[in-house]
Amino acid sequence: MSSVRIGVIGVGNMGASHAKELLAGHIQGATLGAVCDGMTSKREWAREALPTVPVFETSEAMLQSGLVDAVIVATPHYDHPEQALRALEAGKHVLVEKPAGVFTAKVREVNEAAAQSNLVFSMMYNQRTNPVYLKLRDMIAAGELGEIRRTNWIITDWYRSQAYYDSASWRATWAGEGGGVLINQCPHQLDLWQWTIGMMPVRMRAFCGFGSRRNIETEDQVTAYVEYPNGGTGVFITTTGEAAGTNRFEVSGDKGKVVIENDTLTFWRLEESESAFNLRNAEPFGQPAYTKLEVPIEGKNPQHVGIIQNFADAINHGTPLVAPGDEGINGLLISNAMHLSTWLNDWVELPFDESQYEAELRKRAASSSFKPGEPEQASAPVDLKGTH
Repeated sequence: MSSVRIGVIGVGNMGASHAKELLAGHIQGATLGAVCDGMTSKREWAREALPTVPVFETSEAMLQSGLVDAVIVATPHYDHPEQALRALEAGKHVLVEKPAGVFTAKVREVNEAAAQSNLVFSMMYNQRTNPVYLKLRDMIAAGELGEIRRTNWIITDWYRSQAYYDSASWRATWAGEGGGVLINQCPHQLDLWQWTIGMMPVRMRAFCGFGSRRNIETEDQVTAYVEYPNGGTGVFITTTGEAAGTNRFEVSGDKGKVVIENDTLTFWRLEESESAFNLRNAEPFGQPAYTKLEVPIEGKNPQHVGIIQNFADAINHGTPLVAPGDEGINGLLISNAMHLSTWLNDWVELPFDESQYEAELRKRAASSSFKPGEPEQASAPVDLKGTH
């Protein structure tokens, strides 16, 4: 069996986790070729925790070493597009941690470069391997819900205390992260929101609370209303300051309704479509009949390991990607639009003026409390099993 040598760019929490999975042999057809990190403390950790693996200070040195065929980009958010572009230019396959970047204009450059290459380009959208969301996507694609009329996602179980934000000076800053709950905690849900139903919103009005519950620069709570091209509507609500939190995704269509909550998919299946019932019904308070079903969910949920395995399989065998890299821009378009709508205090149509968004973001980054390049105290990577 062929084996692809994967290098990890950035060995913070996520990069370290990916490196350990590769080193442990959990990815068939792939090995850990090398790692790199610009922080001395992270390189020291890597030499101790990954003693057989070459460690580099820069991605340029690792890419030129001849030790890697592909990379996983697990650096701070702003660096994702630059590192991806550098790897693609060096002829390496690329898997990017979420989010794809901080603003869409830069991510679009990566998409264009990847499209012009013959390289595999993927996103670490590990929630796409969750069989409950796969089932919903399959049901919608098969027409079981009919035309989608409404979506609601309440995702408020991202509780983060002030101590979390105080643990590193870059957290929840415009210059360090480029956003708050939308860019850090919610990229998976923003991706699944459009991926499962098969369409992007065309217009939205969002209300972000910047530092409303925590002493931070960026958004810690969001309520957004969107409109779809077919006339359907949606609402997305999230926060890091609510306990106890909720994770409930509801999709209503012409033929029924699905609710995903607590890893359970419940389907209210109408005996006839709502539109057909409404045409024939003559009773003032008549309602369509339905059957409530607990839909069985089959299959494993391999999460990060599943995406890395799929990445390796795509390189070695041409296996279709679960999360193609060019789709990383979709969730970011939504979160950028939510920021922009709040900043402008107005509706935003998608696609929006990406240069306007970048200019607004850079204004906020210029006055950010975090100054890129300043020494940052870093702890050793932690075990992320069981966390969001």
